[in-house]
Amino acid sequence: MSSRTNISCLQEAKRVAIFGGTHGNEMSGITLVNMWIQNSAEIERNGLVIKPFISNPRAVEKCTRYIDTDLNRAFTPENLSAPDVEGLPYEVQRAKEMNRMFGPKGSSDAYDAIFDLHNTTSNMGSTLILESSTDLFNLQMVHYIKKAMAPHTCSVLLNEHPQLKYSTTRSVAKHPIGLEVGPQPQGVLRSNVFESMRTILKHALDFIELFNSGVEFPPCTVDVFRVQERMDYPRDTNGNITAMVHPHLQDCDWEPLNRGDPMFLTFDGRTVLYEGANTVYPTFINEAAYYEKQQAFMTTCREILAANAIRKACK
Repeated sequence: MSSRTNISCLQEAKRVAIFGGTHGNEMSGITLVNMWIQNSAEIERNGLVIKPFISNPRAVEKCTRYIDTDLNRAFTPENLSAPDVEGLPYEVQRAKEMNRMFGPKGSSDAYDAIFDLHNTTSNMGSTLILESSTDLFNLQMVHYIKKAMAPHTCSVLLNEHPQLKYSTTRSVAKHPIGLEVGPQPQGVLRSNVFESMRTILKHALDFIELFNSGVEFPPCTVDVFRVQERMDYPRDTNGNITAMVHPHLQDCDWEPLNRGDPMFLTFDGRTVLYEGANTVYPTFINEAAYYEKQQAFMTTCREILAANAIRKACK
């Protein structure tokens, strides 16, 4: 990347993958990707190679989140460098295979962009997930998508926390983008959620096509929710949950949670209050898939990120 008069010149994005079925019971991405595998006309763009891809076919076949382990946590250096031996968890084998197809992760040969399509049972609406606050290409892309989606909202979650960031399927790409749309039950397809995901992908691919054609995007700012902490349910000494998400917090993703606000309701009717010093913005509230991860919700803080103008680098 080079910069002149505050314009950052970035490499053209030529290869794009769209992952569905990273979790085999999240139906919007699975359905869209299968549809595009059959007929790719809707996602074709000038000068772009676009590959729709089912990430975890065995889990999709069984309509379960995963077979042996969470594929969306499997792309660690240790897993990707593990020898190909019998007995590797299925998702670790799949991660190694996908890394060969779309990576290698961190290399110049990796795909330029990967969109990883997910559904949530939480009331998050449409959410774009970034893994870096300094990726100008992605910041400009989400700014473009948010403007194109207006007046409908599209939140941006920044998962850059050094201890809480995890090794996603999309992390293989130079520019990884997660898309989380809900609420939608596991194993269920809802038309409004399906169409929101479809529309966001359209705008994202339009942005890449415009960038590749030489369009210059001016400086912009992006409102993001930065991941801070994962909050677990209250538990007894045996590790059993003793409380539920409070009804005043349930379905209130992205709304402020202040010190003293209700957070949990114990089974015997006692309210557990939030005692943090600062206002936070919870998300993934009562996500069904996160019970096993001992997470009731995730706290975030609001930030505004600034991005330079960008244009395609001259050859």
